[in-house]
This record gives sequence, structure tokens and C-alpha cells, in this order.
Amino acid sequence: MTLAMTAGRWTARGGAGLSQASRRGDLSAFEEIYAAHAGRMKSIAFHLLRDRADAEDAVQETFLKVYRGAGALQFDAGLASWIYRILINCCYDAGRKRRRQAEAPLPADPPAIPADLPLQVAIGRALERIHPQYRMVFWLFEVEGFRHSEVAAILEIPEGTSRKWLFEAKRDLQRLLREGRA
Repeated sequence: MTLAMTAGRWTARGGAGLSQASRRGDLSAFEEIYAAHAGRMKSIAFHLLRDRADAEDAVQETFLKVYRGAGALQFDAGLASWIYRILINCCYDAGRKRRRQAEAPLPADPPAIPADLPLQVAIGRALERIHPQYRMVFWLFEVEGFRHSEVAAILEIPEGTSRKWLFEAKRDLQRLLREGRA
């Protein structure tokens, strides 16, 4: 048996093998896809939605859509980037649904960052204040460990845009953290 690395895990089939097996409706292929990607997907979904239950629902919805749409996946298309694109869309849908159901509007600007906060909390609050696109690229690249080519495929943007948004995110974070520490 040949082992292949998929999303940081060794699996019996590589991405192309999983794509082909999933197109045929092979449940073990979906189990391998789930095992290889679920943890990272939950992390991304939680970062976007800030609610564990909503994040788990978004991941579950993503896998349902992957299962239903596996027949349409082209062999040359990247399986992982396709899955993460679906996840991000499911998170956006869940966020829109939550906003429609919200009773009280959220404040337009989060509060300023107090100077005496621990760095991790200060970074989290600063991340909330930067542009959502910059934040997403920062999270995928710096926290989740995706390469720029993968970030670009997931977000359906040019690779150069991914690099530019990461630069902007870091610049904005530095500015916000300096303002909070001053």
C-alpha cells in the first residue's frame, strides 16, 4: 500500500486518489477526507464565526455539500482548496443568517485595545478590527499554515493579492498593537 500526505496526515490515497474515489461515492474516501481536514476546518470556522456550535454546523454543512457535489469535482481541480472554499462560503452563510436573527445590532467598531491586556488577547482584539479580507488571509497563512498558493485558491484571489493582504494585515496589526500599548 502506498501512503500519501494529505493536509499534514498520511493517508492510503493521495489527493487525486481521494478525488477519484469520492467521485465514485466511496464512503471510505470521505472518511479519509474528513480525518485529514476536519480539525483545520473547525479551527477556521470557529475563527470566522466565534461560536463553537456554529463552527461545527458549518463544517458539517460543508461535508454534506462536498458529498453531494463530489461528482462534479474535476480531477485537475484541487480537492483541498475546493473543500475550504465551500467551508468559507458556509461560514459566510451562517454569519449572514445569525445577523438576520440578531435582536440587537453589533457595535460598528470594537472597543479600543487597553494597554494592560496580555499579548494574545490584544492580538485577538486587534484582529477583530482589521479588514475581514486581511484577517482571513492572515489567519489562513499564519495560523493555519497554508501556503500563499493555497490561500489564493481557497479565497479565489490571485496569489499576489494574498501576499499583499497578508502584508496589509501585519501592518494594521502592528499599528493597532502600538496604539494599544502606547
